[in-house]
Amino acid sequence: MASENVMLSLMAVSALVPAAFIGFRKAPAKDAVFWLFLAVAFVGPFLWIVTAMTAAWRTDVSAALWITVAATLAAYAIIATFDEDAWRLSPLIWPLTLVLGLFAAIWTQQVSSKPMAETLVGWVGLHIAVSVATYALVTIAAVAALAGVLQERALKSKRPTDLTRMLPSITACDALMFRLMAIGEAVLALGLISGMALNYGDTGTLASLDHKTVLAFGAFTLIGVLLAAHHLFGLRGRKAARWALSAYLFLTLGYPGVKFVTDVVLG
Repeated sequence: MASENVMLSLMAVSALVPAAFIGFRKAPAKDAVFWLFLAVAFVGPFLWIVTAMTAAWRTDVSAALWITVAATLAAYAIIATFDEDAWRLSPLIWPLTLVLGLFAAIWTQQVSSKPMAETLVGWVGLHIAVSVATYALVTIAAVAALAGVLQERALKSKRPTDLTRMLPSITACDALMFRLMAIGEAVLALGLISGMALNYGDTGTLASLDHKTVLAFGAFTLIGVLLAAHHLFGLRGRKAARWALSAYLFLTLGYPGVKFVTDVVLG
């Protein structure tokens, strides 16, 4: 079993490596090469999930990271299809997914699982799906925010780099970040409702004050304030990016962060 986990992880990481460098080619474009490498990058983590979770739903940090990578790449493919500038985030998206994949491979021996039938039914399945979708959307929004910060810094210093020349414009980064944050907020609201429904069924209370719940509500509040400030006061640019990255940090601490502490640190 241990050797199988290692082989699966190496396969999935290998699928991510080509895409991590294709974003830096001399003439980047949303062409057949882009879609081919995106497909390969997605298939590796997806096959890991399908193979590793055939009998049971794994709940360890490695599984959480591979699910995050696959969901982020799937969401990115959909967004890049409909947004003319989103594909330009690839120089940041590709390395991020590779780093997450490497961390997932490092902790692949930390295995914990629950029976598949018990996990993926009813409110539990819905809660897992919307939680993963939320994290994927906010991840891409955070990447767009970071891209905007890099562009703004290059503009102020009047020293554009090879990286900033490939990224979307500041305006495009802002627009994409706010769109994804708005969608992410709606999906996160559904996740909080499904989580409260599950908690009420288990304990008779709507919410437990554990780290994951507090951080999820914190992220929901941060995104809500960001969207309200943008709508009412025109907040954008670096200040808006700080709010977006803070919300992403909250969700990261609440999802893979909590699993890392329980599986690896406290293990």
